Amino acid sequence: MVKQERAARTRRSLIHAAAEVFAEVGFVPASLGTISTRAGVSNGALHFHFANKSMLAEAVEAEATEAVRQLAETARARHGDSLQAVVDAMHELIGSLARDVVVRAGFELAGDIARRAHSPLRQEWQRWVEESLRRAEDAGALAAGVSWKDAARVVVAVTVGLEVLGGEDASWLSRQNVTRIWELLLPLLTDRREPEALVSSGSRSSAVVSPRVQPGLAQPER
Repeated sequence: MVKQERAARTRRSLIHAAAEVFAEVGFVPASLGTISTRAGVSNGALHFHFANKSMLAEAVEAEATEAVRQLAETARARHGDSLQAVVDAMHELIGSLARDVVVRAGFELAGDIARRAHSPLRQEWQRWVEESLRRAEDAGALAAGVSWKDAARVVVAVTVGLEVLGGEDASWLSRQNVTRIWELLLPLLTDRREPEALVSSGSRSSAVVSPRVQPGLAQPER
């Protein structure tokens, strides 16, 4: 049991170290030697868990995918088939991009065409958004004339855009920026007479924290 726990800790350390290196330099320039050193383990220990760099990248993306799945389902559990669930999930996702290196690296790997054309991580987010907005439409939460397909395309495109831009300028990942986007989108997506029933800033004040300031990135406005 102790040996299994130690192996599990080593694997987690390698995934986290790999995420840091992938986020810093990208998939192609990253070296297994750098990753093993960052994790504080030998190259032999790394190869015991992961045969090559591609398998390590897949593990990072898989962990990021699970994190996205959990935050999205948590938002649905709180708000059911409503637009608020989508608002909250997007806030949580952008917050995770700002503060969680595994999620950030997962999305960066997902956009790396040197690895593959399709990403299970982006597909997971798109699938959840589409399903949630389809349910919202069925529940009468969307404005007349607004289809769940069109709404989903906008939300997914905005999210991916924020993820890409946030890699260069952390202010794109600020809570204020995400809130302002929803202030613009919600009146177009819903015809509710009481728009205050939907909270653009997310139903929980802690939904998005200030991004970690990376070297060379602008400090987000507070």
